[in-house]
Amino acid sequence: MEIDFNLVKKYDRPGPRYTSYPTAPHFSENFDRAKFEEELNRANEEKRELSLYVHLPYCDTLCYFCGCNMIISNNRGRIHSYEEYVKRETDLLRQKLNHERKVVQLHWGGGTPTHLKPEEILDLGKYIRQSFDFSEDAEISCEIDPRGMTKEHVIALKESGFNRVSMGVQDFNPKTQKAVNRIQPVDITVQVIDWARELDFISVNIDLMYGLPFQTPETFSETLDKIIEISPDRIAVFNYAHVPWLKKHQALIRKEDLPLPEVKLKLLELSIEKLTGAGYVFIGMDHFAKPNDELSVALKNKKLYRNFQGYSTRAGADLHALGITGISQFGRIYAQNEKTEKPYYNALEQNMLPIAKGYYLNDDDVLRRKVIMKIMCDFQLDFREIENEFGIDFEEYFAWGLQNIQEMIDDNLVEINDKKLIVNNTGRLLIRNVAMNFDGFIERNMDNTKYSRTV
Repeated sequence: MEIDFNLVKKYDRPGPRYTSYPTAPHFSENFDRAKFEEELNRANEEKRELSLYVHLPYCDTLCYFCGCNMIISNNRGRIHSYEEYVKRETDLLRQKLNHERKVVQLHWGGGTPTHLKPEEILDLGKYIRQSFDFSEDAEISCEIDPRGMTKEHVIALKESGFNRVSMGVQDFNPKTQKAVNRIQPVDITVQVIDWARELDFISVNIDLMYGLPFQTPETFSETLDKIIEISPDRIAVFNYAHVPWLKKHQALIRKEDLPLPEVKLKLLELSIEKLTGAGYVFIGMDHFAKPNDELSVALKNKKLYRNFQGYSTRAGADLHALGITGISQFGRIYAQNEKTEKPYYNALEQNMLPIAKGYYLNDDDVLRRKVIMKIMCDFQLDFREIENEFGIDFEEYFAWGLQNIQEMIDDNLVEINDKKLIVNNTGRLLIRNVAMNFDGFIERNMDNTKYSRTV
């Protein structure tokens, strides 16, 4: 697989991850809730499929690198109360949805969902399963942390209907683990994966992270070798974003312990070489999957999809999120829940969905979202398809972006032939940079957000 890492280095700059367009910083507290109801009624009439996300924010210990919305707590009463309020939100949402709509996807994220006790997993899992009509082939996944997990946790997940698990490893090197306060030996990681396979979970995903303290090509190579031996179905290799101005606890990581930019690039290069050499398909940006995995098949068939959980295979399903900070996405609507427990609880006690802010897409947003998501998922874009759907002249409408992208064309990262944009292998690593050329907020200088770097 040919990758020009000198070009990758050249384009390393801040940019959105485009799990949505417009991106979350553009959501507003002045969001028109009447639009929410209108779009929900339209979706109910069309009986569109459903994807559910449940945010379970609690963790046992603080991982210094974490960029998630989490709460460190071992107060079981507090955790139990939260679970009961998620049930309340489930009831409210169920009342608003057409009961003929089927759930094709459910994901629990955090935080650490497996910080719940096995009986709590069973209780909440069965409550949600009984509240909605799930399709027989629904993809039901959970983020897990093998530290502190027992086989009873895995059994509880299985009995609750889960068929996929995803776990963070980040790095197996003890020095790096100590520096980020996440001690996770290989043996406990393998043990939990063995339990999942023994119980016939259909997919195991592992997340790695490059750019952490004390990582070197030699140490990360050892981690990659162990991961390849474990043989997960999917692997994500995320770029550590050091943003202590957003996540204050990241200041606990000493900047001088982080690898230099050229070392980070070597770690990325090593990851791609080793994983593709082991037979994994490079999906794009930071994802890899086995050739027969649904992600690889979806990429091949141009049916890959992207939402707030990253790359997905269930395009067309409306996403509804439960729990604090959760973001729902359907029609022209993005709606984000309250970010802390008290206002979240207060809204539910008033029988209101706990929406804190949101965004209603105008016609330009809808057009640009389609363009950006096609680029992010298909790694190519047929201008005529967009022209036919939206009744525009593509070159005229996106004159600014096409002028800007010329540099990437000159660098052979993308090509435009016969009204079609195609991204090559090196360009896939810089797909965020490609997409930024079609972002209306960036074009109009209306985006002052401090984003993580693209590499």
